[in-house]
Amino acid sequence: MVDRSPMRTSDFDYHLPLELIAQTPIGPRDSSRLMVMRRDTLALEHRQFTDLLEYLRPGDVMVFNQSRVIPARLYGRRADTGSKVEFLLLRRFVDGTWQAMARPGRRLRPGVVVEIEEQESPAAAGGFSVEVIAAHPDGLKTVRLSNEEGIERFGHTPLPPYIKERLGDSERYQTVYSRQPGSVAAPTAGLHFTDSLLEKIKDLGVETVFVTLHVGLDTFKPVDEEDPTEHKIHTEHYQIDSQAAETLNRAKGEGRRIIAVGTTSVRVLEQAGYDLEQSGQSKLTATEAEASLFILPGHPFRLVDAMVTNFHLPRSSLLMLVSAFVEHGQGGAGPSTGPISSRLSTSGRSSGRAGVMTAYQEAITQQYRFYSFGDAMLID
Repeated sequence: MVDRSPMRTSDFDYHLPLELIAQTPIGPRDSSRLMVMRRDTLALEHRQFTDLLEYLRPGDVMVFNQSRVIPARLYGRRADTGSKVEFLLLRRFVDGTWQAMARPGRRLRPGVVVEIEEQESPAAAGGFSVEVIAAHPDGLKTVRLSNEEGIERFGHTPLPPYIKERLGDSERYQTVYSRQPGSVAAPTAGLHFTDSLLEKIKDLGVETVFVTLHVGLDTFKPVDEEDPTEHKIHTEHYQIDSQAAETLNRAKGEGRRIIAVGTTSVRVLEQAGYDLEQSGQSKLTATEAEASLFILPGHPFRLVDAMVTNFHLPRSSLLMLVSAFVEHGQGGAGPSTGPISSRLSTSGRSSGRAGVMTAYQEAITQQYRFYSFGDAMLID
């Protein structure tokens, strides 16, 4: 029976006991648990993350997001009133200004200057300041830093709000292969990989590809609209170099699996695949652009064949993306023509979402750890 009911954000809601939100990273990195989901049957297996090797085969291509988290959270005091202010830098614009969240933000009008305090001496400012250039209707600010070198000295690692415990080692919120600074949140599926595990993956004959997508505002922004198609997805800067493009072209042409590590890698690949289709071209090339694709059930996946991901927040765009991928594996996505919004009621949507929600309930029953420092899924 074809499900033609409108898709709702509440369809992606679930209750998570607070004790299952992982507050600290597990050690070693690859000792986390791994739930394996087969998209064709929705069958589940419970394994350890190092068992990932058993599901890989020679010729597979694994795609990793090498973006590195910047210490984007800044604390300071207004130069005019002395009141406390907190900034979260979201992305840098080409003119050197930054998009930022601010708290409290309502009274931070253009022209306000905030003197930023040092990490080790919260009472002391050391010549680093932030000036508000513009205030926007969505609550975001455009700001200018007095010098960008101050970010490393004064900034703090921007852990998600659901993590309440202090992180002793900031490198535990970085992947071991992070290279390109620019994210305000880690591509957390990659946190499970160690250098040793990566070497074992290569020894199996699996190729590894590194792309870059700087994680931005939508990591923190929930889907508030009941109709998810009305949600405004923000753009994120991404880059694919020529070597990565060549490897992906060759794998696709030879029918080999492309396995995305994390939803950020999925977004890079699917944006590139969508743009390729729209341009009428057949081969990926080196690209530096903005990812704006909102991947909802109904999306026809063009490049991704399997995915490693964490367990995501309820009602989030990332949970919708995962549901779309499971649906696609059951043949529920329809033809890759026309706008995505016109294909949201195709058959298979309900079973894709239901399969993911069933898997999440099983993870809760089995006491998996959720969110950034939590356990992982392999969806094949």
